[in-house]
Amino acid sequence: MDLKKKVRKFIEANLVVFEDEAEFTDEDNIFQMGFVNSLFAMKMLNYVENEFKVSVDNDDMEITNFSSVNNIVNFINKKQGN
Repeated sequence: MDLKKKVRKFIEANLVVFEDEAEFTDEDNIFQMGFVNSLFAMKMLNYVENEFKVSVDNDDMEITNFSSVNNIVNFINKKQGN
């Protein structure tokens, strides 16, 4: 499974709304749309660090890095040097 699909699958598995109500594109801000919450943010940090073997530093903890599928993928690629 490619990186974008893995990230999207994780987000969909951790939505705070019913999945059939949560249609979003890879560019949509999932926090602004109300699909996820602060608990999700902590889960996402752990997931990114463990699944993709990257370290999320204090300077990296900006909501924009984790606000959409594409932003998360770009963040992971940057941290992995891709």
